Amino acid sequence: MTGLEGTEPAGGGEAGEVIETPDLEGAYPRLDDAQLAALDGLGQRRPARPGEVLVHEGDRDCAFLVILAGHVSVIDGHGTSDERVIGVHGRGRFLGELGLLTGESPFYTATAADPGEVLALPAGRLRELVSQDPSLGDLILRAYLIRRSLLIGGGGGVRVVGSRYSPDVRRVREFMARNRIPARWLDLEADPAADALLAQFGVAPEETPILIVHGQLLRNPGNAELAATVGLPVPSAPHSSCDLLVVGAGPAGLSAAVYGASEGMQVIILDAVATGGQAGASSRIENYLGFPSGISGDELTERAVFQARKFGAQFAVPAEAMSIKRNDFDYIVQLDDGTSVTAASVVVATGCRYRRLNVPRLDHFEKTSVYYAASQAEAPVCDGIHVVVVGGGNSAGQAAVFLSGRAAQVIMVVRERELDESMSRYLIDQIERTSNVDVMLSAEVRELLGDQALEGVVVEDRQAGARRTLGASALFVFVGVTPCTGWLGDLVALDDDGFVRTGSDAVLARGASPESADSWRPLTLETSEPAVFAVGDVRSGSARRVAAAVGEGAMAIRLAMERTR
Repeated sequence: MTGLEGTEPAGGGEAGEVIETPDLEGAYPRLDDAQLAALDGLGQRRPARPGEVLVHEGDRDCAFLVILAGHVSVIDGHGTSDERVIGVHGRGRFLGELGLLTGESPFYTATAADPGEVLALPAGRLRELVSQDPSLGDLILRAYLIRRSLLIGGGGGVRVVGSRYSPDVRRVREFMARNRIPARWLDLEADPAADALLAQFGVAPEETPILIVHGQLLRNPGNAELAATVGLPVPSAPHSSCDLLVVGAGPAGLSAAVYGASEGMQVIILDAVATGGQAGASSRIENYLGFPSGISGDELTERAVFQARKFGAQFAVPAEAMSIKRNDFDYIVQLDDGTSVTAASVVVATGCRYRRLNVPRLDHFEKTSVYYAASQAEAPVCDGIHVVVVGGGNSAGQAAVFLSGRAAQVIMVVRERELDESMSRYLIDQIERTSNVDVMLSAEVRELLGDQALEGVVVEDRQAGARRTLGASALFVFVGVTPCTGWLGDLVALDDDGFVRTGSDAVLARGASPESADSWRPLTLETSEPAVFAVGDVRSGSARRVAAAVGEGAMAIRLAMERTR
């Protein structure tokens, strides 16, 4: 479908020969005759005339199209000055990408390149097929996951025009990256195409950022407006109710949603920014059971989201929980848009955020040069520059390895004396093998240098006290975490660091002993409130590993069912 720069359109070969886009790692498989026959009875055949638009960008009512004859061109920016053909496909191939399964509007247009025929299946039928036919379903899902990655890497989809120094540009780009929305950033400071696009829409530079989404101009949209425009699910009713509300859509929350929905519970899962949490922003998770060559955070997230939806879980993103209160035997969670959700059980999976450095002028540079994640959103700003990564844990190590593929040099500033105090051995080995990653042990950042953007970092040796200035244009911070528990108020007991107490620890926090609890005793992952569970990084004593978070999410559902019997 998408993501291949420079693909020739149909008819570009010798004597009108059609040049198809080559298959890329399973992104464009060709269905065999048996698979085509199996699909034939599920859809409707229809002819395709040369030049006919088969898929309109932004159309929310798209079908799953299989090419039976002829060829189809997939086009990015159809009808604009920078229109480009990014894929040409023939008999046996199918169109679409991940949005067809998740309900997002397509980020491309598909037109018939020559006379042909297609088979059209409604999107709902496709979702049933993927769920019910393991072989064909996995083929389609894997292809769609790869296509989304190619589309993101190829700069397709949404156009973002604005300055690298704009906090709103950064907010929008981070939101789209976390939600895996394909986008291309046109930097006012460096990209000549940005001025041309502003002139095309009659927008002055001081009016940026602007976004071009499915041909529609958005002026500095909020996250909720952007989510609605691209088709991300948002709460649809002023007051919702469910059996289980999962707050936080990282691995722990997604696991709870999958297992809860699969047990027949009515599940709503919400997140303030995006599904995946910190794990979703990881370039590669290499110590997760069952994936010996590793799995990217976004692929793990997309598979879990689709799995949860398959069982009927409802997602609301972005939707931020602001407060929670008990109402008889239920809990009411107030959201940032003024709506609320009432649930019989609540799973708290809000995770943590990385702590800020205690250095002068951090506020100033956070707008332009300081980052708390290393994903596809941040990668483009690191091309050819020197970056500093602060921290000695696995997240810092993964960031350093990932950024080394884009940056000229990566310097890790680590407080510990040795990397193995906090980092897994496999990451240490990778760092040692990466030539443009240097490590400074027993060191801390003391100053940030620069005017509008970061130009350097002053680092102090914790043992000798000597200071050294490092040239750097970006700073990535992974130094401990703070739990996201402010919305809980005083409903549940927290430990001294703000993490949620569970099990017998929750009873002790209330000034009682497990033996003296006369009415009820918290279950293993249950908080000091009945039917409110805490899982993943937000829980006091959590192992803070993806596998542990997934296990806790699944276990919480078994406990919730036991509590509500």
